[in-house]
Amino acid sequence: MSVPELIAKKPADVSSATTLTAEVSIVLIRKVAETQDQVAFSTLFESFAPRIKGYMIRQGANPDLAEELAQEALATVWRKAGLYSPDKGSPTTWIYTIARNLRIDRLRRERAWQPLPENHEKQVCDDPTPDEMVSERQRSQRVREALKTLSAEQVQVVTLSFIEGLSHSEIAEQLDIPLGTVKSRMRLAYQKLQPLIADLQ
Repeated sequence: MSVPELIAKKPADVSSATTLTAEVSIVLIRKVAETQDQVAFSTLFESFAPRIKGYMIRQGANPDLAEELAQEALATVWRKAGLYSPDKGSPTTWIYTIARNLRIDRLRRERAWQPLPENHEKQVCDDPTPDEMVSERQRSQRVREALKTLSAEQVQVVTLSFIEGLSHSEIAEQLDIPLGTVKSRMRLAYQKLQPLIADLQ
């Protein structure tokens, strides 16, 4: 089954994107999965492709790459719609996860082919010492232990904020939750984490 010709269109500017409710998105994904409904796919594409393109640009991708990744993400939605389950999260979370993974894969491929810098031999000397490596492992272990004190929802927003660099509004959009909920979860998470890792900061 080929991807609809719509995928060859350029995603519109994010300001013109329509936002679908989670319920509507679930219905559309099911139609794509069950009957390869191109009208349903068109609606998903026109809603999500511009937003994903804007998200990729905010993450540092140039406009051409952002556009390509948005199209690849929606092409994946077309091919793998049958794998989506509401039990695994909202449609927005699922689609953004696809896009984010495509971006990570692209970065890995690009880095794998980057030539070594001229002074790479000198840079080897700057590698951390065994003591520094042990200290870093201990820090990482402390942080992991501290994260275990948080709820799953709090870990999710902390990861998106501090590891993936998303703003609170971007987290709200990706998780399909109110901005106030994101801020509340971040505040409660910080209150729990701060006394546990204060000496590491």
